[in-house]
Amino acid sequence: MEPNGSSPSLTKTEENGSSPAIIEHKAFARIGLLGNPSDGYYGRTISLNIENFWAIVRLEPSSDLLILSHPTHDLVKSTSLSHLVNRLENEGYYGGVRLLLATCKVFTNYCKEQGIHLHNNNFSLSYDTNIPRQTGLSGSSAIVCAAFSCLLDFYKVRDKIAVEIRPQLILNAEKDLGIVAGLQDRVAQVYGGLLYMDFNKESMDKLGHGIYTQLDTSLIPPLHLIYAENPSDSGKVHSPVRQRWLDGDKFIISSMEEVANLALEGKTALLEKDYAKLATLMNRNFDLRRLMFGDAALGALNIEMVEVARRVGAASKFTGSGGAVVAFCPDGPSQVDALTDACKKAGFSILPVKVVPSLLNEIDIRIQSPKVE
Repeated sequence: MEPNGSSPSLTKTEENGSSPAIIEHKAFARIGLLGNPSDGYYGRTISLNIENFWAIVRLEPSSDLLILSHPTHDLVKSTSLSHLVNRLENEGYYGGVRLLLATCKVFTNYCKEQGIHLHNNNFSLSYDTNIPRQTGLSGSSAIVCAAFSCLLDFYKVRDKIAVEIRPQLILNAEKDLGIVAGLQDRVAQVYGGLLYMDFNKESMDKLGHGIYTQLDTSLIPPLHLIYAENPSDSGKVHSPVRQRWLDGDKFIISSMEEVANLALEGKTALLEKDYAKLATLMNRNFDLRRLMFGDAALGALNIEMVEVARRVGAASKFTGSGGAVVAFCPDGPSQVDALTDACKKAGFSILPVKVVPSLLNEIDIRIQSPKVE
């Protein structure tokens, strides 16, 4: 599969106006800038999509319905038996096929529940991704999001499934597979660009989704992504804190509320281009996470990525739940050079962040709820 461009695309449309012969959609890696992980606790977050990494899903009409495995990511091809076993020990038995299967199931069941008619034509579904595994960059949800967009266009039901509802359906597909996560990643990947999200309980209970506000991507200062080649599993870090929150732990509840408020303050800081304030908020976000989860849960490697940035005076925090860090150098290019050198010496990869613009098309914009800004 050879992706081109940075936005979802439809290709090779049939002349009679029926479903396109080939449909391709991209979804991008997500950076949680502020407020995570409060999205799973009726909080607020600010996130952005980045062009650096993406997943792409390709749908082609076919006589039988086929979910195609990826030769690398689904571990169906290795150079030797020892290579296969080594990868299984490091990466587990997971791949993208299970994500595509879960997407098809959730999509179909939702359409049936809502009385949305689906034609009986079949298709082949395949995928590719360059999002590093277990880096907290939302690699799994990117595959689901891209697949969901392909199904929307193949069945011509994009105007029948509200934009605000799609992230929950994407999350439902992942929950079906036991993936622990909040809505933030899926909302960011559906909308694209820079997004402020308010998951207050009243909106979630009444509307079934949060209040989502797209911000001008030009407000974002230069950011850098730091990640490790052998990170921790982001899917396990949420678990103990969530149980304590459900049990009414006062420290966890108050700390999570403070984390959520960082996103609210961050929105103002971005709008006012108060980047010194932004740096302070980013650092506080990580400090609160560390207090709630503890060093053992976060992992020494993940903490070291944050500390490497802080030792040169950069602001830093997890992009998600571990495996990658977003850093901001308020002192400019010389500080970026120092950070780059420090990362290389520590064995970490570092990249300048390239922000994705809004991904909503005309249909998506037209059917948005008036309650969503």
